[in-house]
Amino acid sequence: MKSDHDLSGLFEYAARDEWSDCLEEALGDHFGVAMLEFDLEHEEIVDLLGEHWAMTLWGCAFEDLLTREFEPDGANIADDYLKRRGWKETPGSRAYIRALRTAVMSLYEVSEVKPGSSFLARDLIRGGDPIMVSEKSATQTLKAWDRIAARIVPIREKHILAGGLLPFTMEAADNLIEGLRKAEGKRSRRAKLAIDDDTLRSLAHLFTTAWLFDVLPKAMGRDAPRLHNSDGDEVVFHKVRFPLAAKATLKTVASKLDAMTDLQKENAGFWNWLGGRSTGRPKGDGQPNALSWNVTMEDGTVVLGNIELKDRAVLLSVNSAARAAQGAQMIQGVLADLVRAPLTEIQTIDQVRESAADAPPIEEIPLEVATGLVHAMLDKQYRAVLNESVPMLGDRTPRQAARTPAGREKLVTWLKFLENRSGGQTDPTDPMATYDFGWLWRELGVENLRR
Repeated sequence: MKSDHDLSGLFEYAARDEWSDCLEEALGDHFGVAMLEFDLEHEEIVDLLGEHWAMTLWGCAFEDLLTREFEPDGANIADDYLKRRGWKETPGSRAYIRALRTAVMSLYEVSEVKPGSSFLARDLIRGGDPIMVSEKSATQTLKAWDRIAARIVPIREKHILAGGLLPFTMEAADNLIEGLRKAEGKRSRRAKLAIDDDTLRSLAHLFTTAWLFDVLPKAMGRDAPRLHNSDGDEVVFHKVRFPLAAKATLKTVASKLDAMTDLQKENAGFWNWLGGRSTGRPKGDGQPNALSWNVTMEDGTVVLGNIELKDRAVLLSVNSAARAAQGAQMIQGVLADLVRAPLTEIQTIDQVRESAADAPPIEEIPLEVATGLVHAMLDKQYRAVLNESVPMLGDRTPRQAARTPAGREKLVTWLKFLENRSGGQTDPTDPMATYDFGWLWRELGVENLRR
């Protein structure tokens, strides 16, 4: 027996001569801009994203088709189908098709997820109170503060998801809203959108386009994040090995390294090479996909590299070519003829990942032990961040941001970002996924805004 949400009869009807061109028009609206921008054919998009997402995107276009009216007489495929073939459908299917006929694609923020049961959806475009959505399958993967583009339709005193659901990154969601805001002529990021249902219904293809503009560059390898250190150099790991000269002793070399003001001794054979305080942002070329990657001491001082005495050699480990050259010059200037010519080993981020993947597995730490260690580490890390400047907060500290309405708005966005990223683990028992951010909201006095 067909389910109440089975649209197979309607799919077949859309292939009829009188409707096939309308379906092609809808598909063109949803895929066309991305195809032109990235110089891709539809089949190439399917190959890049996979069959699942190709079908989801097709579903978004088809659901859009069900809401469209065509000249000269305002014909609509859902109305036409129900009039001519509705007798073949169950009452539930007819109700579902009628609901899709007037459905509106919008952008929602997810909260209070109950796996296998329901979640709350807050409309980020039209506003209003969150809606309780009855849903089984999607709630197995949704997590708090996810952003999704979807049609939520009322059926028998419930709200359910239609088939076309697109998960948005927070960055892509912000870009979509900013684009809609500019289209309305609103300059302020705090200005509320005023888009009515009819207008939003006509903009359904923009959600697909925005989603494709976010995921296609990543699938094509164009938008892979580039890691930069605090000097703005791209992260490439260098190990520079200086063999000791025959006449050199470990004691003599260690004493010269101890005397260097830029080095902080950790133990008898290990030193941290220190720079200035971290600003939290790279000084790089301003590329939007650049990420900062730094190692710091507890007081925020940047660790430029490490120096180690091992196997009658001085080993310098740094994360960029520039630091390798600077560190090598520093060591040769201090140790002079105590060391011989250096040898350098270079590894990119990808090579390090491949090496880690090929490494033999280590003995697994019991989950309860790992959870305690990770949660304690995160407590310490976030406790320190409360008094450090954060770029997402306009370079203010979280405590400073909590003092003003505009700051609290940014603070809520930042906290949701942290919580959402931490919860995005494949294993729901992962210590990162089970970390409770509630204390941060309470500490900053914005717990009432956690909705």
